[in-house]
Amino acid sequence: MKFVFTDKKVNVPNYIHRYAEKKVGKLDRFFKEDANAALTFSVEKDRNKVEVTIRSNGTIFRVSESSSDMRASIDAAVASLERQIRKNKTRLEKRLRQGAFERSVGVDEEDEFFSLVPDSPEDGEYHIVRTKTFPIKPMNREEAILQMNLLGHSFFAFRDEDAGGSFAVVYRRNNGDYGLIEDEL
Repeated sequence: MKFVFTDKKVNVPNYIHRYAEKKVGKLDRFFKEDANAALTFSVEKDRNKVEVTIRSNGTIFRVSESSSDMRASIDAAVASLERQIRKNKTRLEKRLRQGAFERSVGVDEEDEFFSLVPDSPEDGEYHIVRTKTFPIKPMNREEAILQMNLLGHSFFAFRDEDAGGSFAVVYRRNNGDYGLIEDEL
């Protein structure tokens, strides 16, 4: 698994990066060799936040966790990723490595508390601007719903193979069911 670390408005020491690489690296047994893990560290509202995005074989796994301790955030993110993978085990089996679900993950104990929260509060201004670009891949509706659930989003845009590759969006409705928005053509 290849790792990319990003520190947003905070300087994370190398030993935290190594700790994260060790913990997230334990999930490598689920993925084929082409897996890439992007870890983003930040501090928001006096909380240490870790976002982990793993791309493997056209599937994206994403989780975000925050706590008062950066190591605890990393541990929670790894646990959430493993829970996501196990929850969708039957749907993911053809995309994950053979035998990935045969052994369990051990838990390491850490004794030191590590926080990156600044001592003094910053001003209350928020300036958030974010633009995302990503390839819209052709897939069927069930794959799109699976991908949406793996990302933890409430909607997902894709090219609908069932409708000749036209643009479509699946979304989660308030009652827990799913909806589909299709292009009229």
